Amino acid sequence: MKHSSPAHAGIPISPSLEPTLANEGAPPRVAPDKRRLLRISLLAVLVAVTISGVARLLVSLINLVTNLVFFGNVSVAYHSPADNHLGLWVILMPALGGLVVSLMAIYGSKAIRGHGIPEAMEQVLTNQSRIKPSIMYLKPVSAAISIGTGGPFGAEGPIIATGGALGSTLGQLIHITHHERKVLLAAGATAGMSAIFGTPIAAVFLAIELLLFEFSPRSLVPVALACITGAAGHHLLFEQRPVFEMPALAAPSNVALATYSAIGLVVGLASVGITKLVYWIEDAFEKLPIHWAWWPALGGLAVGGIGYFAPRTLGVGYENISAVLSGTAPLALLLTLCFLKFASWAISLGSGTSGGTLAPLLTIGGAMGALLGVAIQHFLPASDIALPLAALVGMAAMFAGASRALLTSIVFAVESTGQAQALLPLLGACTGAYLVSFLLMGNTIMTEKIARRGVKTPVDYEPDLLDKVPVSQILQNELVTISTNNSIGEVRAWTGREPARVGSHLIVVDVEGTFAGLLSTVALTSWQADEHVPISTLLQPQSARATVLTTDTLRTVVERMARENVDVLPVLLPGKDARVTGVVSYRDILAAYNTRLQDHGNTAPNILLKRKGLRVLLRGKTLFQSSGQANS
Repeated sequence: MKHSSPAHAGIPISPSLEPTLANEGAPPRVAPDKRRLLRISLLAVLVAVTISGVARLLVSLINLVTNLVFFGNVSVAYHSPADNHLGLWVILMPALGGLVVSLMAIYGSKAIRGHGIPEAMEQVLTNQSRIKPSIMYLKPVSAAISIGTGGPFGAEGPIIATGGALGSTLGQLIHITHHERKVLLAAGATAGMSAIFGTPIAAVFLAIELLLFEFSPRSLVPVALACITGAAGHHLLFEQRPVFEMPALAAPSNVALATYSAIGLVVGLASVGITKLVYWIEDAFEKLPIHWAWWPALGGLAVGGIGYFAPRTLGVGYENISAVLSGTAPLALLLTLCFLKFASWAISLGSGTSGGTLAPLLTIGGAMGALLGVAIQHFLPASDIALPLAALVGMAAMFAGASRALLTSIVFAVESTGQAQALLPLLGACTGAYLVSFLLMGNTIMTEKIARRGVKTPVDYEPDLLDKVPVSQILQNELVTISTNNSIGEVRAWTGREPARVGSHLIVVDVEGTFAGLLSTVALTSWQADEHVPISTLLQPQSARATVLTTDTLRTVVERMARENVDVLPVLLPGKDARVTGVVSYRDILAAYNTRLQDHGNTAPNILLKRKGLRVLLRGKTLFQSSGQANS
């Protein structure tokens, strides 16, 4: 006898089933474990406290090496290598430092080469955020030797790499997910930056734009706490005033705002050229007919030669940035920092030694902005610009163009100088630099190296498209189910008559319409015993868990399908009702995903999958209500 039943709704669910349907196997995105978030946050703070101390030790070690090499005394007080009296011997010092770094790379780890951020990004994207524990001590020591012997780098790149290695190592020692390990890596890296510069908000944005590639509470809360802790470490171990002090700025006029934005465009063009030149130099070293271990020494000779004629290009040179931002730096110093500092840094970085990129980019960009400001004041006196602000927007625009970390560049410039009036000029200049870089350059100074190794870096930080679509939006009007009272032979007979309506799994319900489990058609066809036994004989107990609710997202569906190894799932109403109200298959997910891609402009309409005809199982018709009563 044929029987057609309406869509199921309103039937109470058995209390014993509710935990299975609502909680068992639920992915973290649906039911986040707040205790795990608290645990990761506490670990992030612990990492930040440790890396703050390491940052202080790194700076002291750099100062110690500098004093030993250039002044022959044992001290951790800061002295600029530009004040040395070594004469021609200064040319050899960076080369000797390069040799030591090469030996550490050979007998320690090649990962210490470079400026740290690309290497951390690569481990996040390809290796589940696993960094070798040895990087925790090899990177800061090698960087201290490289910078202390005159390398034109800053301490921020090495401390970011060291903090990332510390967070990653802790994440490998304890039992956490690889996403949580990524969070600890980002927390350690950005806490290190915050400890060096005292810029916690910029450090959070750096994590988002260059390490996390997402914007969610489960990532931001631990990272933000770590950055706050790093800033506290900066104030305790370094200083409480802004790291780059400059004269107070007045609110710019509209004409000045337009001028600063134009400076950003020019600096953005320069950042593209600088990035390409850095990698051209690196490629040139690759072609040398000598072992790579000699490259840092050759680069060091170039650094020493330039440093002999322009001592201000040696070492970290944070005082150079302060001088440029003061607006009173002489023209000769601006030209030196803009061109010779770039040559020294690009050659040294291209040679594969250990060092950072942020401080050199800030120095070069600030000098370029100040030079442009001088030219504009001379030829366009009505522009009403201030040289200190021109230097600041040039500094930030250079980093924005080279790294395309737009928000990080803007906020860093404000935080590191304490100049809130600079926010609008910075926004215009950095946006212009970002636009030029985006249009003219495929990769950035941070991503070019890993892109050459086939690693694609995310550029969009919007939520997963499937995470925005509830299951209820793609359900159709009909559903085919199998009754537990029907025999295996009856179901086999029906599947032979209706092959087009049979997928890899069939939905089985009891006589009251309550979901009983998923039946694999492979199990059905391979059954060799008595065909008169109920179909429930073939049901596996765990198949009752293979369900989703109408309120779940398609991301949840994909995760559940992967875990249960099925390509179709029954859909239940939320609350106390185990009635099947629909079904969703992988084909429905593909159709929905392609529709969302069209909405975002990422695919052409003519390649969209048609929703009609994709459904394997339909909704609203019961095949068998009781034993021997078949329904179509």
